[in-house]
Amino acid sequence: MTIWKIDPVHSTIGFKVKHLMVSTVKGVFREFSGTLSSPEEDFENTQVTFEAQVSSIDTNNEMRDNHLRSPDFFNAEQHPVLTFSSNSFKKNNDGEYLITGDLSINGVTQNITLVAESEGVGTNMEGTKIAGFDITGKINRQDFGLKWNATLETGGVVVSDEVNFDIHIEIVASA
Repeated sequence: MTIWKIDPVHSTIGFKVKHLMVSTVKGVFREFSGTLSSPEEDFENTQVTFEAQVSSIDTNNEMRDNHLRSPDFFNAEQHPVLTFSSNSFKKNNDGEYLITGDLSINGVTQNITLVAESEGVGTNMEGTKIAGFDITGKINRQDFGLKWNATLETGGVVVSDEVNFDIHIEIVASA
């Protein structure tokens, strides 16, 4: 069994969402941690636990970030942490895995599936084993109680319901 920790210095937990139906706004969580417990060399059947501090959300706009932390969206005061815990980590094809598990946001838990593409395994400058994954997936934010929106005169909405994950992690094996 190998225990891996997400290296926050070399990882990005990002998301993107359509704004005004014509552009994409990206954001990240600046404070997060995660552990992968891998019983096998090829990561098959790995158990993932992850959490991010909602207050660390950053979309490069302080007013928008404060709105996202409010009860209109994440309600960071009552639900300060979002979590993910896997219940399946299966090889889909060479270098690609399907990770299924429970994502909890805003006090609501939903089962989701993410696609993780292996970027390889290597050794860092200190001689410790590392690995990298690019992870994608999407959710409907309404499913998690993130319901605020406004309708445009053209019939569209300010913020799309679909949120796409854009996650890049480097993990470090524990000694």
